Amino acid sequence: MLVRSYLLTAYRVVIADDHAGIHPLIRRILEPEFDIVDAVFDGQALLDSARAHEPDVLVVDISMPVMNGIEAIRRLEAPRTRAVVVLTTHADPSLLEQAVKAGALGYVLKASAVTDLAPAIRAALRGERFTSPAIASTS
Repeated sequence: MLVRSYLLTAYRVVIADDHAGIHPLIRRILEPEFDIVDAVFDGQALLDSARAHEPDVLVVDISMPVMNGIEAIRRLEAPRTRAVVVLTTHADPSLLEQAVKAGALGYVLKASAVTDLAPAIRAALRGERFTSPAIASTS
């Protein structure tokens, strides 16, 4: 009898957020299911990391130095990343619209990251949109 062994590989994630304190929180939320390959602090570093690591998922803050998250998403080179999820404090429907136009499939408020971030990433990997219920009800 032939037995095949399959190596299950976690989806690779790059985190981009200018607040160093958020990186460990995101890791705790995601590491049981996802492989965090890099964590950066600005939009240009995000582009560099996406080029270097070719992650499956980017988790991107909007307000970052050097280049904001929405502009960084616009400048991503396809097809380096399968899915982009914005993680932000901004519950502004116009920013949600800009993020989606730039290419984000997920929009998660930091206040609901514990419950919404992993489901948003799973949805984005399936090509589906996910918006935190708190912002979805206002847009």
